[in-house]
Amino acid sequence: MNGNLIEAVKGLVKAKKVDENVVFDALEMMLLTAYKKETGSNAKTSVSLNRETGDYHIYAEKTVVETIDPASENAVNEITVEDAKKIDKSYEAGDMLQIDVTPKNFGRVAAQTAKQVMIQKLREAERGSIYNEFSGREGDVITGTVKWSESRTIFVDLGRVEGILPYAEQIEGEEFHTNDKIKCYVLEVRKTTKGPEIILSRTHPNLLKRLFELEVPEIYSGTVEIKSVVREAGSRSKIAVYAMDPNVDPVGACVGPKGQRVQNIVDELHDEKIDIVRWDEDPAVYIANALSPAKVISVSVWEEEKSSFVVVPDYQLSLAIGKSGQNARLAAKLTGWKIDIKSETQAKEEGFGQPEEEAEDDDILGDIEAGGDTEEDKE
Repeated sequence: MNGNLIEAVKGLVKAKKVDENVVFDALEMMLLTAYKKETGSNAKTSVSLNRETGDYHIYAEKTVVETIDPASENAVNEITVEDAKKIDKSYEAGDMLQIDVTPKNFGRVAAQTAKQVMIQKLREAERGSIYNEFSGREGDVITGTVKWSESRTIFVDLGRVEGILPYAEQIEGEEFHTNDKIKCYVLEVRKTTKGPEIILSRTHPNLLKRLFELEVPEIYSGTVEIKSVVREAGSRSKIAVYAMDPNVDPVGACVGPKGQRVQNIVDELHDEKIDIVRWDEDPAVYIANALSPAKVISVSVWEEEKSSFVVVPDYQLSLAIGKSGQNARLAAKLTGWKIDIKSETQAKEEGFGQPEEEAEDDDILGDIEAGGDTEEDKE
């Protein structure tokens, strides 16, 4: 053991970002193991390792006794008063002393063993360090580089570790190639015997939320709040936003100058359509906004049942419902309300189209204009 080894230890510790005490503790344990293996001794021993110079000594711990019984199992850990006084005349029976038993030419054996132990302990410490680092990043967005794929699973280089993007967490139709940059949501960090396993997602609704937080300063600062996010990944998303300050337009802040902020997110998600709607404490207004890009004539709400009846112009019915019911389905998930949509003609046929004077006593029916806040061209 020498200064060169100490420098090597400190260099590796710095490169791997692990606690050097973990490595030094392992080296001390290794020295004791190597000593006992070489000498075949089961005596109580301790090691003193100078962590600055690399100098070390191995000591046998002995109890001072009047006489030693050779048949005793503890005889190897005892020394007579007579022999102890040869070391220091002050020793008496019952005292404890340490004898330097470091073997000659032990350094070569120790260095070989140390290398093996150091590699093993550094690997273990690095795994622990990586786990601690990434376990605190669950729920964050992380940028990596596509490294390789196997069985439709994509492995992403995150610097110190590879992330795993399972097929189930990939957006249908997305294709990535080696060395492509990719943003993912850190879904879970698992501790395994082979090291930490970082599970990533491209489909989680919170990926969209985090991307808006990164792209929109008003959200990051708390001026604009994201109230709800729903996604059908790769196809369409809806996000509800709100600003406490009436002078701040939450939708405009998310859209950004010339639509650049939301466009950056759309590009990252490979043209996933994103509807940005204004949250409102009035459920009728909120539901009307959530059905954007469709325009709404009126919304009736039943608080106890958390259900609503929405009337839209005849020509807006297909837009309000959406392809395969997608727009209505996402609006219901966004608001948490059941939404029944009818065209104006259908509503009149079912008795919901009475003149205003006939509906004065109907507190749950209100004429509400849709917010129309969307970044999608009306189809």
